[in-house]
Amino acid sequence: MSQNQISEVIQGSANVFEDLGFAPEEALNLKIRADLMLNIKRFIQSQGWTQKQAALFFGETQPRISDLINGDIERFSIDKLVMMLVRAGMDVRFEVNMKAA
Repeated sequence: MSQNQISEVIQGSANVFEDLGFAPEEALNLKIRADLMLNIKRFIQSQGWTQKQAALFFGETQPRISDLINGDIERFSIDKLVMMLVRAGMDVRFEVNMKAA
């Protein structure tokens, strides 16, 4: 691209998975899991733990923690991630809002 060309910037929505073309239900599920995984990853980093130390704390294997750290979203259910967050002493809340018809 030359200096004189201007790229078009398109504002995304609040859910990158929806922007990528996933069905609304799947996009929401993926976003929830991604958000939960990020919180666990930040917790592990805040503790200064290695993946092995985190695995011991969460009762998981080191490769499973590696999957989490690397964002392998398909390997984790919402249920599993919530249990890990509770184990870390975090308060997990979900909010459901009715959309206007």
